[in-house]
Amino acid sequence: MEYSITNMFAEKMDENVYVKAFVQGSETEQRELPPLVSVLMASYNHEKFVEAAVRSVMAQKGVAFELIVVDDGSTDSSPEILERLRDELHFTYVHRPNKGVVATMNELVSMARGKYFCSFASDDMMPAGRLEKQSAYLESHPEDPLCFGQIVLMDKDGNHGEECDPRYTRSIPRVTFDEFFMGKKEVHGCSEMIRLDFFREHGAYDAEFPFEDFPQWLKFFKICGSLPVLPVKCCYYRQHGNNMSLDNTLMYGTFLKVLARYSDHPRYKEAVNIWKSHWFSMLAYRDKKDALRKLPQLWSFSLPFLKRFPKLFIPRFLLKR
Repeated sequence: MEYSITNMFAEKMDENVYVKAFVQGSETEQRELPPLVSVLMASYNHEKFVEAAVRSVMAQKGVAFELIVVDDGSTDSSPEILERLRDELHFTYVHRPNKGVVATMNELVSMARGKYFCSFASDDMMPAGRLEKQSAYLESHPEDPLCFGQIVLMDKDGNHGEECDPRYTRSIPRVTFDEFFMGKKEVHGCSEMIRLDFFREHGAYDAEFPFEDFPQWLKFFKICGSLPVLPVKCCYYRQHGNNMSLDNTLMYGTFLKVLARYSDHPRYKEAVNIWKSHWFSMLAYRDKKDALRKLPQLWSFSLPFLKRFPKLFIPRFLLKR
């Protein structure tokens, strides 16, 4: 059956609505059903990309879903684009002054009506079938309150292949707290799907940090012990020069602050050295001058650092990230 409808939702609505949606294959009817999944999009100054992001979500099939977009005080033409798309495609849209990404994500979660939700960036694109596949997994594995998937890198013009980023395929099928804490396995924030009641039970995104995902995932890994990573393409991740993930000081500085909350962990000092070595490795690839400047801050007499130190002297075109 093309449309996956849970018994819980089916009891709340007239059966004829579901029959009509299935027979007609109507995407509009599908989105009029009570949502199994809420897609939450925080939009900010992505006028070149936001229409592609919205259309890729609204093209999803096989599951009842809703899209909620909050524009976080964009100063470009994003609000006008989103108003036009809202009138055409019929999703929930709010525009208001800037509050920052963490506050915006907490606002979006408060508006969600689905059993599950996923966040989605306004500069990325969603592969076909993502919502159906992840929600089907969570429906059949109630012991897992959330799951992650895979990403495919995409350039600023929307060009991409179909090969998943190997940094995240290595995490299939599961990642433990220690593996994540020690930086041995990675998950991508654009690939998650979470059961809404579980998220609300364990608190909102933490406003102490400039981005929302890493602190939350570490907390959830601690609570759950391990979490599944699916071989499902969840995001075409656009790289355009303004991604927050390219700000090494912000990203890794925040990682270290988050790790400090777990300073009682027996391998905390080792974890800090590992994450510092990752920071140095990224700088040695992207900006060797900055890597030299930060050497006193990031250096340690540890195997992870010593393995990465030679990258400082190897030309970039010869290196892998």
